[in-house]
Amino acid sequence: MAKITVKDTEVNVVKVNGEDYICLTDMIRAKDGDFFITDWLRNRNTLEFIGIWEKVYNPNFNYGEFATIRNQAGLNSFKISVKEFVARTNAVSLQAKAGRYGGTYAHKDIAFEFAMWISPEFKVYIVKEFQRLKEEEQRLIGWSAKRELSKINYRIHTDAIKHNLIPAEITKTQASIIYANEADVLNVAIFGMTAKQWRDANPDLKGNIRDYASINELICLSNMENLNAVFIEQEMPQSERLIKLNRIAIHQMSVLENGDDNRKLLK
Repeated sequence: MAKITVKDTEVNVVKVNGEDYICLTDMIRAKDGDFFITDWLRNRNTLEFIGIWEKVYNPNFNYGEFATIRNQAGLNSFKISVKEFVARTNAVSLQAKAGRYGGTYAHKDIAFEFAMWISPEFKVYIVKEFQRLKEEEQRLIGWSAKRELSKINYRIHTDAIKHNLIPAEITKTQASIIYANEADVLNVAIFGMTAKQWRDANPDLKGNIRDYASINELICLSNMENLNAVFIEQEMPQSERLIKLNRIAIHQMSVLENGDDNRKLLK
């Protein structure tokens, strides 16, 4: 469930089978005068548009029953509810929901046409706000993906450090220094600087160097965590591991970004 605000009107947006449906019940509050969704649905142009949309996207649409309904459009006696329309035609473009977020919902394609019925201005603003909502969703998806990528091989990496680099008798403070030191091996290999060097260079930014990494850099980081764990198990010296990881990181970033990478090899 999401909300957008269009001309001071709050409008709910829900997912139905992976598709966005917008609440017509919320939208109609923006229309001047006493109007009902049934007034819009009985309009012949509305029915023509819905019928074409259903024919394109809904293989189970009962087009024969729809034809009967459409032929009645324009008659003063003709009136049909959303529930009846869906029941008779097996339409998927409209949904009548009960409960807390109840109301009449329409697939975004249909909802935008409904918005035009309210007013051209309202349609412009609802399309704008809906696009903003989608951009925000994509941003959050990207943030979640980055978070998950950073966790993929983290446990493998720290486990290798724990069992191969941390002596049995050691304080928690000393152990944290070793973990941080190995994390900086990866930071230098990929970003060319330690966590402290990044903080000193970016005093106004919150978080750490990895919070500002790109998706490709985090994919590479995940791979480097796994490789460093293997190198640690092989008892490879840290200085040798750093050079090796740096060379692999440069190659992987070049492949991921499909172009030349201007990172410099460590000597």
